[in-house]
Amino acid sequence: VQLQASGGGLVQAGGSLRLSCAASGRTFGRGWFRQAPGKEREFAAAISWSGGSTFYADSVKGRFTISRDNAKNTVYLQMNSLKPEDTAVYYCAATSNYGPNYRAYEYDYWGQGTQVTVSS
Repeated sequence: VQLQASGGGLVQAGGSLRLSCAASGRTFGRGWFRQAPGKEREFAAAISWSGGSTFYADSVKGRFTISRDNAKNTVYLQMNSLKPEDTAVYYCAATSNYGPNYRAYEYDYWGQGTQVTVSS
């Protein structure tokens, strides 16, 4: 399975972006992680295979929404009220588990990452 992330860009604080991650095949649990400069990769959001369960990091809860369209093998991350501290490379991931999973080692496939930059 290959994952292709898109939708990143430059936005002012308080703005919004929507990331997309298309998979080349059927996947189960999906997630988004991010890595800021000089920091380790961290979990952001995850969604179960059915889309019925989601899980968020405390830092994004209430501002980010993860969703999926299984007909398109695509997962989305709607990011609202963006802050400068949200600046990072965002990676999508897929797991053979039903999800949602928040641990990076539980994911089998990773996308190439898309840059999100939030200016103050």
